[in-house]
Amino acid sequence: MRLALDTSTLTLSLALVDGARLLEEVRIGPPKRQSEVLPGAITELLDKHGVKLEQLDGFVCGLGPGSFTGLRIGVATLKGLAWTLKKPLAGFGSLDALALEGPEGVEVWAVAVVRKGELYRGRFRRSGDGVERLAEIDLLSVADFARQLKEANVPALGPALDDYSQAFVDAGVDPAKLLAKPRVPSAACGERLAPRLPYDEDALFALEPTYLKGSGAEENPKFPPLPGPPPTARMNPAPDEKT
Repeated sequence: MRLALDTSTLTLSLALVDGARLLEEVRIGPPKRQSEVLPGAITELLDKHGVKLEQLDGFVCGLGPGSFTGLRIGVATLKGLAWTLKKPLAGFGSLDALALEGPEGVEVWAVAVVRKGELYRGRFRRSGDGVERLAEIDLLSVADFARQLKEANVPALGPALDDYSQAFVDAGVDPAKLLAKPRVPSAACGERLAPRLPYDEDALFALEPTYLKGSGAEENPKFPPLPGPPPTARMNPAPDEKT
């Protein structure tokens, strides 16, 4: 039995899964803050199904990309529980989980907000319970994404459509390409994608969210950098930087 969590958007998704059986998935959105509701939501979900933390086989966490604050809250929470209980923690891509609820057998673009005017875009193809990444996740301006989507024969889905659907339509994108759902990653879908791993303390502490860009605070020139490795040291490298 595993507890799965995604906090890459403003909507918390939390799921309790027993083998291949989903016991329950709950979602809690704004105006409630994830930092305030997460501990109680975990306790409430487990109590409802008569499950104690010690009975869990492990934890699963969405790694983004997405909200910097949300990802840190989710990963830190499950890291703490996993380390305390000596249970494995596995990660999944939040955009991958979105794609798992998309149409099957065709390319689909999953898109999330970076900050105003910028988007994360993942290109996927779903086959049954699996998702294939067709390219590295990239970062685009809203205008560039709209231009590419207008020219491509693919549907789009994800939380960025809540913010920018009208902008895409105004740019000439066919509204039929903008799927109504899913709009937030499902923790239950993420659990299906996440590997089953043994407990490994080194791997646990090495697990980090997917960062393609520094946070606004880290890039603010008014504040000097903190001691230690630069923010870019924990970002996923761009495709042309990989060796």
